[in-house]
Amino acid sequence: MAAPGDAQPNTSSTQRVKVYFLDEDGKWDDRGTGLVSLDYVERSEELGLYVVDEDDHETLLVHRISTDDIYRKQEDTIISWREPEGSTELALSFQETAGCSHIWNHICTMQRNLHFSSLNMNTELRELPDVDISNLPQILEIVTESGIKDQMRLAGLMLKDVKFFDNLMNVFEMCEDLEKLDCLHMMFNIVKGIISLNSHQILEKILGDSLIMKVIGSLECKLNASGRTLIFLIFTDYEGDLVCSC
Repeated sequence: MAAPGDAQPNTSSTQRVKVYFLDEDGKWDDRGTGLVSLDYVERSEELGLYVVDEDDHETLLVHRISTDDIYRKQEDTIISWREPEGSTELALSFQETAGCSHIWNHICTMQRNLHFSSLNMNTELRELPDVDISNLPQILEIVTESGIKDQMRLAGLMLKDVKFFDNLMNVFEMCEDLEKLDCLHMMFNIVKGIISLNSHQILEKILGDSLIMKVIGSLECKLNASGRTLIFLIFTDYEGDLVCSC
């Protein structure tokens, strides 16, 4: 397919791209210049590619990252693909090679993580994804959709990784600093799911002096339909067992 021209250089920003759609005549239609980023799709746990107009901040493109082999990198400054739904062909033409490589590498990493999650859900759970913001959807899926057998395996994997809970709380603090509400909502459900594993060894770790305040903070981040914050309460019953209640 014919590739669109390179974006006209105006600044040194590696995020600047031109957005092109292939029209019915087989010609590339320039839909505008904007800044590209990768983030979670609003009110979703799916990762997406965003392009926002640099002048009026209008959204030029929102694309959910696909596990299908649809992406192509061309001439070091162009990423193109055909949308799985609708068969629309699109291309991003980057001002700088570094920007193109950065986004391309992130797309490849996201695809590997999505494949990882799919494989783990259909086979015995053998390992956990790295704990970082981009992997929160996979961690959430593993924690909330594991069967009873996998829950025991999951608890064992978390305990085996001595840094898992520290890293998870570091990600929580990063989400707070960046004010990523969707990520904070996922953190709430991840921590709630971990508590629901009912592992005394895990509870000893996350309720220890170094983590308990962060854990409580993460459980203050459940969002209701109107976006308001609800407090998630932790307390123990008279036998000392942990009880959770929204």
